Amino acid sequence: MKLDLDKLRQSGRISARALAHGRAMIVPGARIEDVQRAVEAKIRELGGEPAFPAQVSRNHIAAHYCSPPGDATVVTPGDIVKLDCGTHVDGYVTDNATTVDLRDGDNSLLCTASRMALENAIAVMGPGASLTEVGRQVERTITAMGFQPVRNLCGHGVARFTIHCAPSVPNYPDPRAGKLKPNMTIACEPFASDGVGMIDVDGDAEVFMLKRDVRPKDGLPAAVEKALQQSQGLPFARRDLERWLGVAKAGEDALRLLRRKDLVDEYPPLCEKPGVRIAQFEHTIFIGESGAEVLTRLPE
Repeated sequence: MKLDLDKLRQSGRISARALAHGRAMIVPGARIEDVQRAVEAKIRELGGEPAFPAQVSRNHIAAHYCSPPGDATVVTPGDIVKLDCGTHVDGYVTDNATTVDLRDGDNSLLCTASRMALENAIAVMGPGASLTEVGRQVERTITAMGFQPVRNLCGHGVARFTIHCAPSVPNYPDPRAGKLKPNMTIACEPFASDGVGMIDVDGDAEVFMLKRDVRPKDGLPAAVEKALQQSQGLPFARRDLERWLGVAKAGEDALRLLRRKDLVDEYPPLCEKPGVRIAQFEHTIFIGESGAEVLTRLPE
């Protein structure tokens, strides 16, 4: 199927505007569930659909903190807060992230390391560019400022109705990485850490994705099967099940059933040790015949 670049660009504009909307809400005392829901509502208001549940990850949590319904967690003074969100327009996916440092400010050294690593990586992108060199730019930038890239997290390709696909976009000079090709769309997301730069899973998953299409032999109730069709094969949250089914208990029952039938993959929070601080910035980039186009950059 021919790429619809207009829809991809529209998706990128919506992702960028929704990210800015959520970023402005990140202040001490803000409920992080409110931020996530507001970002998703903004995406819909602007004509898109969330490509995955919006996530707000604080301090040593690098990614994948998604609030359960009724989450009382709030932003506190001194937090470093990552906001990650994405959009699809007719399946054309874009993904972006930003960081708010409430202790050291927006121009803190840690935020600057991640932000500059992203810009330096984009500067070497284009058709035929080496992803090993992209990773080298990320690592070199972050370590020059005294921090470590998170080496076991990477960027990724995106495709129609697909949030993660080849190629991997490393945050260090992985010699096995390939090259960028025309008409690829990738998400680059350098994580800068004042810890060791390695994460592990910790905590309960609130982000899920169907392992495969639902089949009649799975025996799901018709209401649950109809609700899951709204995910369109993309990741969803417990709060999405609640919204699709209309009742919190129905969402809980559906999730319990999907787990029992082994129909979902689960994505728990990704963390370093408590006390570590991590920053993340991310853009989605289209690799055209003549160069790289950042799809999620707001106009000046």
